[in-house]
Amino acid sequence: MTRDTDLAARTPRGTGAQVEDVAPTQLEQRCREAVAAGARMQFVYAWYPDTTPAADGTPAAELRYVVHAAGEHAPRVWRCRPDGHPVPSLAPIAPLISWHEREVTDLCGFHFKDQPQPSPKVLLPGAKAPRPPLLPGPAAPLTYVRKPYVLPEIGGAAPDVQLLPFGPVRAGVVESAHFSFFYIGEGILHYHPQLFFKHRGMEKRFEGRTPVLGTVLAERVSGVGSVAHALAYCQALEAAAQCEVPERAAWLRALLAELERLYNHLHYLGHLCHTTTLKVGDAEGHYLEELAKQINCRATGSRFLRSLISPGGLRREPRLETIAEPLARLREEFDGYAAMLETSTTHLDRLITTGVLGKQLAFDQGATGPIERASGVDRDPRRDQPYGAYGKLPLRVAVRDGCDARARQQIRIAEIANSIELIQSVLDGLPEGPSRIDCRPPAGSEGLGWAESPRGSVYYAVHLDAQGRLARVKVRSPSFSNWRVFAHTVHGTNMMDYAINEASFGLTIAGCDR
Repeated sequence: MTRDTDLAARTPRGTGAQVEDVAPTQLEQRCREAVAAGARMQFVYAWYPDTTPAADGTPAAELRYVVHAAGEHAPRVWRCRPDGHPVPSLAPIAPLISWHEREVTDLCGFHFKDQPQPSPKVLLPGAKAPRPPLLPGPAAPLTYVRKPYVLPEIGGAAPDVQLLPFGPVRAGVVESAHFSFFYIGEGILHYHPQLFFKHRGMEKRFEGRTPVLGTVLAERVSGVGSVAHALAYCQALEAAAQCEVPERAAWLRALLAELERLYNHLHYLGHLCHTTTLKVGDAEGHYLEELAKQINCRATGSRFLRSLISPGGLRREPRLETIAEPLARLREEFDGYAAMLETSTTHLDRLITTGVLGKQLAFDQGATGPIERASGVDRDPRRDQPYGAYGKLPLRVAVRDGCDARARQQIRIAEIANSIELIQSVLDGLPEGPSRIDCRPPAGSEGLGWAESPRGSVYYAVHLDAQGRLARVKVRSPSFSNWRVFAHTVHGTNMMDYAINEASFGLTIAGCDR
């Protein structure tokens, strides 16, 4: 995004968006029209372009709605300036926007009229912020008053309903979350998740930093998505600077992104086998994950592929000569592993019909990445909103209509095979030339960037202040979206399948609790 409304011809392909002013009174009608036309409301966020305090002592918020219309390459951005007027909640029209509105309320202090779920989302029960945390300037420490969780009332067979509170401390090194299960026997009547125990205020940490330093923070929003987050962030800066990275850098960025997808999906398969008690599959999946991480380390010096991507290209190039031979060995071993997973009946029996997520529900509630593609939603930003070198590489988008845990496994297996092919294509066809150019977004500029991580779409919206430092960075991470969707697959299922269902989504809590 830049402050012009006519952007398409001026921003690099894949990293810009058109900005359009929409009045509060127009929002509901525009949203209905967009949804009817097959568009998806990706997210909404607030920021403060004018830090001058208003009459109540706080600056005036500006809302940005990111909308992706069907068939359009770049998202559109609706800029809404409330100017004291009420802004209606769009959740009744586009349900996926609900969590984003509640996040804006918790962190920015902005309230939406007729929000169907007005309870706090990010702030835990009993937490109170003396001033909204994302207001410009220093954040005040939160205060806490001990309060019980407010859980829904269960009617009907209430005397037989049992409550199982689970968490926030869970087994091993699993991230913190609290889940409440209302159940009878093994049947789950209602599931109530409480996340954000480890919310780190990452978006606030960007404030006042230099754009280059922001890359270091982006890589650490979600450790297992370092490349995707850094890539989306840098592409947002490149949109603001109206610069296009060298072709060689774009190809190498794709290679790094597919190396990241490779080790994440292998970890996913191993963990899924762990939940179905397929011990051989568990061990072999994590063994293959380790081989993939060793490829990363030899090529870049980082098992998590950090400290390479920077605004304008790459800080340094990976050691490409270390990749081809171990990648070929990994591919050979993976082929046998994938065949075993798809023929192990005891494993498949636990996956088939577990965690069913229908196509319409996946789209309406905002599922992203392998989750939506396993439910028949044929969408992948690498193809539909192409960025970098993906328009020139042999990308095959895997889609399944099984809508269950088995379909989600099949998507990962297909994407691993394609990632290996894409990496080899980069090694075979890498163009010559520089891998970095000078990229300095001007003061007061803004940009929108995105990337497809192993778990789904990552978006970064970046705003710079008058000194050229980061004024606001909004992060839309895939696990924030997929955790919202996940609860819909738990109600009406059974306790024995819960761990399998959660594993089949490949969720991270760090990616949600930003």
